[in-house]
Amino acid sequence: MKRITAIFVSTLALMAAPVAAETIAITGGKVVAGDGSAPMDGATVVIRDGYVQAVGTNVAIPAGARQIDATGKWVTPGIFAGFSRVGLAEVEGVSSTNDINAAGSVFSAALDVQYAVNPFSAPIAVSRAAGVTRAVVSPGSGKSIFGGYGAVIDLGQDSNPITQAKAFQFVELGETGQSKAGGSRSAAHILFRAMLNEAQTYARNPSLFDSDLMKASDAKALLPVINGTTRLLVHVESANDILKVLDLRKDFPALKLVLVGANEGWRVAEAIAAAKVPVLASALTNLPAAFEGLSATQSNIGRMKQAGVEVAIGMINDNDTHQIRYSAQYAGNLVALNKIPRANGLSWDEAFAAISSKPAEIMGMGGQLGSLKAGRRGDAVIWSGDPLELSTQVENVFIDGVEQSLSNRQQRLRERYRNPAPGALPKAYD
Repeated sequence: MKRITAIFVSTLALMAAPVAAETIAITGGKVVAGDGSAPMDGATVVIRDGYVQAVGTNVAIPAGARQIDATGKWVTPGIFAGFSRVGLAEVEGVSSTNDINAAGSVFSAALDVQYAVNPFSAPIAVSRAAGVTRAVVSPGSGKSIFGGYGAVIDLGQDSNPITQAKAFQFVELGETGQSKAGGSRSAAHILFRAMLNEAQTYARNPSLFDSDLMKASDAKALLPVINGTTRLLVHVESANDILKVLDLRKDFPALKLVLVGANEGWRVAEAIAAAKVPVLASALTNLPAAFEGLSATQSNIGRMKQAGVEVAIGMINDNDTHQIRYSAQYAGNLVALNKIPRANGLSWDEAFAAISSKPAEIMGMGGQLGSLKAGRRGDAVIWSGDPLELSTQVENVFIDGVEQSLSNRQQRLRERYRNPAPGALPKAYD
């Protein structure tokens, strides 16, 4: 037991130890900026002091830089998971490891996932090894339709994952909101409006705030939503629910809305585009899991994109805790969709942007993250080939200019049991 404890403690210490950023020059690769532009052959990426310094085919390599030859390989920005619950649960069915929602709490909008994200959870290491460097992490909703504050995190092997705390507020409408509000969509919408009105009452005189509907902390947490300084991520799926969400701006014009899921978004794409509301959409849903998704189609993202909607890939309720590494596969499938008659997919450049620069831009962080451009954070991945092909392997991952370990629990289990020959002790004691 002492040996096992020592190994566990030393592993945590290694993960938490700060690593200094270095000057890195990645040369000769096919470089993808991630902003929707075409890849550059034989280009160089220079990362210095944690930031991208230069990208191009005629870039001077700084003296003393560590050079990595990427000839025959692809170099991209790290994957930015547009919607996830990564780091909030180790085993979702075990309540002691699951911090996705707080069903027993008296609080709702005031809840804040930054205190629950676990940088040492196994899914973070697995996702990092697959090229995911940043993620939108959202709470689920508990008793109320409001789930609380979400964050943007990095998936680095250190103990400080928070890139931006309180990056957005999350709310459930549609079928889930209907259920939590008392059994009807009318109840969900009146509850939504009532809670925002209560927040405005709190703002006028916090010391006298007294409400049977919500705690003062929840009212205070909704103030940045009302004044538009904090994004409101709204989970809706059906075309009708989407239109009703867009109508919320009639009563609360400053709302900075972002739709999440939106499986029937293609049906009302023109209205979404006209409202200038971005979407973190599920990529490949084509079978209705509920009545609100009866018109689900794999062409959803492609059709919304053609209509002028700003759209990125998110994974709400789709292995969003453990398998955000599927983001690249989903993007690749949207490219392949163009080969199916009458289907609507994305070009390769658009598809990669949907898992890199587009989610960063939707979250208001496009000037810092999501692309390989001078001045952006030094998140980069070197791949053995096309990153949207399943056979491609991740070879190097950099977050803020620091190279990351690709080791993870699944990899170590594979190595442990690769050779089943018996030893002096059972494998658990190795």
